[in-house]
Amino acid sequence: MTSFDAVQLSYDEPLASSLHTRLARVLGGTVKRLHGVRGMRRAYRLTAEMVDTETFFLADGDFAIDPEFPTATVEPLSDGVAMRVWQAVNPVNGLTYGYGGLKLIRRSALREMGKAVDVLAALPGRVEFCRQTAGVTRFNQTPFHAWRAGFRECAMLARGSEYGMTDVSAQERIAAWMASRDGEFAAYSAAGARDGVDFAKVAARNPQHFEALNDPPWLYQHFTTLYGEQAVTG
Repeated sequence: MTSFDAVQLSYDEPLASSLHTRLARVLGGTVKRLHGVRGMRRAYRLTAEMVDTETFFLADGDFAIDPEFPTATVEPLSDGVAMRVWQAVNPVNGLTYGYGGLKLIRRSALREMGKAVDVLAALPGRVEFCRQTAGVTRFNQTPFHAWRAGFRECAMLARGSEYGMTDVSAQERIAAWMASRDGEFAAYSAAGARDGVDFAKVAARNPQHFEALNDPPWLYQHFTTLYGEQAVTG
């Protein structure tokens, strides 16, 4: 059993409940859950008020943890580190990096979080990216969710990574998202990647418009405008 508290942060992911059960089984003990809170920045801050430990595990509602994840050997965060991110396997494009991965995070950092579209990029302190893979990010549960993942990630990469990633690395990841062909609804992730790059070209210099990436109703409306209501669930 881990010595850290844990929270699953979900919004509308169809498999969130079953993945929450899986998370609790692997981490041991009780995994709390915050669901359906609108306002991504607000939701992240609220998770800090749910835990009793200064440092806690934070998992997205579509994260499927590896049953063999070595919970008992996880080291505390070093001084000055606000968050550690374990890698997740992307089911549609073959990438394995921090996108959708498991996080170990300080609640004090969340309380002092600044503003960034990629919300956790605004934490005060360093972010530590762990090369170990902790599971799979199962975002491709419906056409809409697959599209939304590609759209948001590639829009942010196209504007410029808020984690200091080089332009070359960002372009390589965009290309991989655009070439998505594996797993369910991969074509929608590829379409989302292309649409996200187009969105960034228009909105990158308009912070208020770019914040639409964190507005689920706007994303849903944009998707249905492009692909029709019948495409939402496949």
